[in-house]
Amino acid sequence: MPTRQFQELQNKQENCQDELEMVKEKNLELSEANTELSGRLEVLDEKYKNLLSDTLDISRRLQSARERLNRIEKSNQDLLSQLAGMQAGNAKETKVLLGQIKKAQNELRLREDEVLALEKEMNARKRKLDALQAELNRRDKRLQELESALNRKDEVVRALKQKVMNALTGFEGNGLSITTKNGKVYVSMDEKLLFKSGSYQVDQRGVEALGHLAGVLAQNKDINVMIEGHTDNVPYNGSGALKDNWDLSVKRATSIVRILVRNKQIDAKRLTVAGRSKYVPIDSNASAVGRSKNRRTEIILTPKLDELFKILETN
Repeated sequence: MPTRQFQELQNKQENCQDELEMVKEKNLELSEANTELSGRLEVLDEKYKNLLSDTLDISRRLQSARERLNRIEKSNQDLLSQLAGMQAGNAKETKVLLGQIKKAQNELRLREDEVLALEKEMNARKRKLDALQAELNRRDKRLQELESALNRKDEVVRALKQKVMNALTGFEGNGLSITTKNGKVYVSMDEKLLFKSGSYQVDQRGVEALGHLAGVLAQNKDINVMIEGHTDNVPYNGSGALKDNWDLSVKRATSIVRILVRNKQIDAKRLTVAGRSKYVPIDSNASAVGRSKNRRTEIILTPKLDELFKILETN
């Protein structure tokens, strides 16, 4: 392989790895954002309950003050009535009664001031309570939007997995497995389904399976596709353009992508090719069975997360 072509493959691999890390970070950010929102909502809810309790206490105090004010006003009216009836009596009794009236009026003014102060405090607390309630509603709405978007993403992943399983009926269990992990669908194909040992030419059985998968990808245009080639740790001893397991894993992934794009409805911009060589095993290379499992190609289907990212960016 020319040095420039090899360098381009290495650059593509690095770009793919960066994109994979970025999607992992985005998934982590989504989980952390969901956890943070839930915690904040609990704190706001506790503040809301405390403020509501204080407001109810002030309301009871205000009602008690008003009742005392009504009693004082009634007492004042009774004294005035007594004064009117005693104006013809002696001056001494009248003076005592006037003193009582003045005292009652002073107390009445104090009670009125107390009622006004309580009403002012209660109005201020009500405004604060309303503001806190609005903030609770806003955060609850954002949390619901985020949870709804996450649920829709999970539904898309489940539906996509089912479509892939339906399309590949008859292949699963014969060197092919379909799983979901971290919000993605993993279509794992063993070497025996696609290639002869040490070869990167796809067998007819593999071409048939990839054709069915391409049909699903053509109908689901909001799915990004990563094709990863994997090998075991046995050094590659072939001849020709391939030098090692890096080359073999890349060429196998490239062979698969070329078959997928035979379907003209698949936009090549959605596809990424990566060779992982021996460095991401799923089993031990100490046994023939383990090495066989490690010699595989993984086609990773990732629904676009634009809706989730938009929610995070706008809040």
